[in-house]
Amino acid sequence: MAVLLFFILAGNSLFWKALLADRSLADAASWGYSLVVGTGIAALQFIIFAPFLNRWTAKPLLGLLIAISAFASFYIDKFGIYLNPEMLRNVLRTDVAEARELFTPDLLLHLLPFAVLPLAILHRLRLRRRSLSRGILLRSGAILLAAMIGTGALSLVFKGFAAQMRNHKEIRYLITPANAVYSLGRVLVNDAKAAQQPRRPIGTDAVLAPSWQQRDKPVLFVMVVGESVRAANWGLNDHSPHPTTPELAQRDVINFVDVDSCGTNTEVSVPCLFSMQGRRNYDEDAIRGSESLLHVLQRAGLQVVWRDNQSGCKGVCEGLEVQRPDPQASPSLCDGDRCLDEALLQGAEGLLRDTHGNLVLVLHQLGNHGPAYYKRYPAEFRRFTPTCDTDDLSRCSREEIANSYDNAVLYTDHALARTIDMLKSQQAHYDTALLYVSDHGESLGEKGLFLHGMPYAIAPSEQTKVPMAMWFSPGYAKSFGLDLACLRLRARQPASHDNVFHSILGLLDVRTGVLDPSMDLSATCRS
Repeated sequence: MAVLLFFILAGNSLFWKALLADRSLADAASWGYSLVVGTGIAALQFIIFAPFLNRWTAKPLLGLLIAISAFASFYIDKFGIYLNPEMLRNVLRTDVAEARELFTPDLLLHLLPFAVLPLAILHRLRLRRRSLSRGILLRSGAILLAAMIGTGALSLVFKGFAAQMRNHKEIRYLITPANAVYSLGRVLVNDAKAAQQPRRPIGTDAVLAPSWQQRDKPVLFVMVVGESVRAANWGLNDHSPHPTTPELAQRDVINFVDVDSCGTNTEVSVPCLFSMQGRRNYDEDAIRGSESLLHVLQRAGLQVVWRDNQSGCKGVCEGLEVQRPDPQASPSLCDGDRCLDEALLQGAEGLLRDTHGNLVLVLHQLGNHGPAYYKRYPAEFRRFTPTCDTDDLSRCSREEIANSYDNAVLYTDHALARTIDMLKSQQAHYDTALLYVSDHGESLGEKGLFLHGMPYAIAPSEQTKVPMAMWFSPGYAKSFGLDLACLRLRARQPASHDNVFHSILGLLDVRTGVLDPSMDLSATCRS
């Protein structure tokens, strides 16, 4: 109980802020409401954890709860995140390089009072030995007393508290340590269920349309999945604070001005982006338990290759060919931990020489993954200054963070322009096309929020509005009967990640029952 009270009082500051958002701290009723809610939550958490604590497990389990709560409270307070199952899955799927960037000096300062000191006190405690019967009696009595206290306390504020939890369900994911334990359990159970079942096939009827027999050249279609690039800082949208896309502006791309992401983190957005359900019919179990767009394309007869400069494809490329940049082949672009996104193009031409047919190449960028924006671009792209040249965003001003972020967008513009130039160089041998879309956006301090991962229902537009652009060679447009002027008009209308699955099937003229023409952005622009 002492451990739970410590974290309720000291490690849940964002929860209390959200709980009292519409109440005045000058009102005694607000303090009474806080006291009653805090008592009820402490009692309920005691009921959850007490059955698992005994002479042998108490110190290890409490020590683990202290460590989890200390880390959770730091990142919740620092970045304004909610520790729901989606965020917990992000934590579990992160790689060493990503994790290292989040270990900053202020984390160590936070851990001293919130982890080191409580763990030291816990270590010095000596547990009293009791007989089994007496131990069970006392434990049962303690749990019963906690149940009476918790029920009684929450009944005093039930109407207001229940309404608040019902209207703002996300608040529950701010309560440590219950948020971490619950979310971890959900993720482990769901992943275990998914691992026991093979992915459900989709698009089993997929075939290339008869028009493919009339084409003179094979097709090279490149899809680039961006990372953490938000629409607000995308230069082609004309409202970016800096000119972040000068090279794409010279390459006749078709820019979609109003695009919604499927999620606010990679673990949700990437599987959803390649699924037929999308956000409109979102079903996490169905998305993670089914094949993706890439499997449908391969089933239709196209070669599919995933080249990754991130933390994996999140299951959408399972069973397909996967490649990563070779740091030894690109020493100027790699530092041992990470490679810059131009490294995705290294070896791509060799891949083209090795294939004799149609190729769909997916490039998964490192992009603008925070908080180390300054590591996402080479020195020559440090054009917007001053910059934030540290992983610890708390040491930088909003201007410095935004400048570093925009420099990273500028480098993404360069990497995409180089990809288009590579496609142009292959026009004698291929009909070429490119589609770029970011997986989600990013908060840069607006409303006190940083990075990404907010629950979608309350996420700000900075995290849900993303850039999307297309480019087609003249040969590709002619071969597939694409009216590019028509597509430019369509690009002025709203779109979303939900359109990507169906649009790529349409742009590649793949016939299958899972294609919904109403979701294909190019459907009315193809003859």
